[in-house]
Amino acid sequence: MEAAQTRDDQAKLWNGSAGCAWVEAQALLDRILQPFEDLLIEAVSASGARSVLDIGCGTGSTTRGIAKLLGASGNCVGVDISEQMIATARTLAEQQRVPAKFICADAQTHSFEPAGFDTIMSRFGVMFFADPVRAFANLRNAASKEATLCFVAWRSPAENRFMTTAERAAASLLPNLPARRADAPGQFGFADARRVQSILAESGWRDIDIQPIDVACTLPESELSRYGARLGPVGIALREVDPRTRDQVVAVVREAFEPYVHGDEVRFTACCWSVDARR
Repeated sequence: MEAAQTRDDQAKLWNGSAGCAWVEAQALLDRILQPFEDLLIEAVSASGARSVLDIGCGTGSTTRGIAKLLGASGNCVGVDISEQMIATARTLAEQQRVPAKFICADAQTHSFEPAGFDTIMSRFGVMFFADPVRAFANLRNAASKEATLCFVAWRSPAENRFMTTAERAAASLLPNLPARRADAPGQFGFADARRVQSILAESGWRDIDIQPIDVACTLPESELSRYGARLGPVGIALREVDPRTRDQVVAVVREAFEPYVHGDEVRFTACCWSVDARR
């Protein structure tokens, strides 16, 4: 029952305020996370994969990037639980004339074609499963015999201070912000490498390799206030507050980000896990 409730909560979140925020900030987020897309495209290119499944694809930037790499003879499918993000992904693929395909579904339970993919990948899309062992077992069933799994996930909040700047700054003004948990579905759900190892092993994956990576990321200073006020727990909370409180939070959050500002650019280091495994 608890797993079902968590799954419903995630569906509600990503088909509601969080999904809307990602669609609205699609171009900015794709720019910020471009270094991770580049890493995954490089990994897929090196593997020689011809059929790729992109988990938690969001608005589809990584899916489109892989589809461009594979060309018309390849197969790249993105899956996400968010209807509005998948709609945006399809629109962008059509506009860019990229042969990417998209499925709106919960990858934990969706009936993928058995052994249909030779690479399963994700850019920050696998930390939200209500039952991660069941999810990765389902993905393993979609993987061909010699398939590889590769994904990136966030390490701990303590190592990613930029990512929690807004909520720490706004805590006194927004006292009901949800606490971050490293053992629950969410951005930092895979912070503990031992937990990730255990999940993958229990779901049947082998040759598991988990390595820390620190990646330099940037965004324009002109986008910083919008970034801080639109995304994450603070962005969700601000949709429900009065205009005066919203203005106070936006000002406090912008000031808190000042150590990361370098002229017209914001710079931070994303501390993550790079995870690889075999079917």
